[in-house]
Amino acid sequence: MGLSKKVTVLDYGSGNLRSAQRALERTGAEVEVTADPAAALEADGLVVPGVGAYEACMAGLRAIDGERLIAERVSAGRPVLGICVGMQIMFTEGVEFGVQTRGCAQWPGAVTRLDAPVIPHMGWNTVAAPSDSTLFKGLDTDARFYFVHSYAAQSWTGAADATLTWATHEVPFLAAVENGALSATQFHPEKSGDAGATLLRNWVDSLV
Repeated sequence: MGLSKKVTVLDYGSGNLRSAQRALERTGAEVEVTADPAAALEADGLVVPGVGAYEACMAGLRAIDGERLIAERVSAGRPVLGICVGMQIMFTEGVEFGVQTRGCAQWPGAVTRLDAPVIPHMGWNTVAAPSDSTLFKGLDTDARFYFVHSYAAQSWTGAADATLTWATHEVPFLAAVENGALSATQFHPEKSGDAGATLLRNWVDSLV
């Protein structure tokens, strides 16, 4: 057995930090919840959770210089995993209630409201993951994941070689993206039972 992987859950005032921590610890990783820049940069993997409004998440992230920490890790090829709004803020901007908020701009595109009669999209849903996905390795096509969101990235204009996983709630939207060092899920793996646990274990196992 090698040394356990070190994972930092970035604490910027948003997200289910403790539930994410517990779910990651079950993979065998050594997990720290902190806003400390050194810990965020030095960990084998950085997890960026997020719940609530896009604008509030970006304000919290900028308050701890989190945008720079994410950019530094990604440019150095160090793994980052965004969860829920932590995925949304990786795009160029979010549009909520007519307000445009600049995101981390790791990926081009805007996060916009789902055009569906029932919002939020809340509950269990299946996803369409490509066969070469690292995150969804070993999972059945009928595996279900837990979503709670009204907004999503609904198109992709980023890297052509990114691995894209889609889901549908009246309209198609991105459920997960794997693009080099940066991966993200719109759903909550930490609330998604065995399927979510497998996904987190796949991500932790991919850390070097």
